[in-house]
Amino acid sequence: NAIKFTPQQGQINIYLERVGNQAQITVSDTGKGILPSFLPYIFDSFRQEDASTTRRYGGLGLGLTIVRQLVESHGGTITADSPGEGLGATFTIHLPLLNTQVAPTKTMQLDQEEPNLTGIRVLTVDDEPDTRILISIMLSKFGAEVMSVASGVEALACIASFQPNILVSDIGMPEMDGYTLVRQIRSLPAEQGGKIPAIALTAYVLDEDRQRALTHGYQRQVNKPFEIDVLVEAIQSLITGEV
Repeated sequence: NAIKFTPQQGQINIYLERVGNQAQITVSDTGKGILPSFLPYIFDSFRQEDASTTRRYGGLGLGLTIVRQLVESHGGTITADSPGEGLGATFTIHLPLLNTQVAPTKTMQLDQEEPNLTGIRVLTVDDEPDTRILISIMLSKFGAEVMSVASGVEALACIASFQPNILVSDIGMPEMDGYTLVRQIRSLPAEQGGKIPAIALTAYVLDEDRQRALTHGYQRQVNKPFEIDVLVEAIQSLITGEV
């Protein structure tokens, strides 16, 4: 966001330092800043400061919500501060440092064994760059081979050559939405990806939205903002046939 909202010739500073038993990461910029009235809502889902920002920069207002979830899942906190519009912004993250003197026992290591997606090729489709990067990093951590594209047209162009084991697609995309994409995929021969299991990763979270996704050809739906363990579980269950 610092890069996204800071104009040319602006300045961005990133600091990492130890504060007590925590790591403190500070990202400050000289960009568009944040109105004081909006600061209390900056991490809320689907919140954008104004309509013009939404049109110019895009996005659903989920990026900072995902950031907060990631930070808090590691036992940390994140805060935002800004002197006002046009005066830049500062985001500060605190993360607890690992106590290296506490070594997990063998039993603990077995209980906390991470899911394994090694050998699974995942094709992800989302028009938001932040979401594509986030999904790629997270799924790659579990061993998956990930190809991320920005549109349904790109997905159709690469599905035969990439031969994914599973599709994870956004629904609300310009030009070709996720419903149209999966419908066109289902019209393909099996050897070209027509039978690929598919997960709708979407902010459309009503029951009728879920049913519509299933009717159009998806097997599962994962709601945005998503938890990575929920997405990984959905991928594993489809791969093993446990729909």
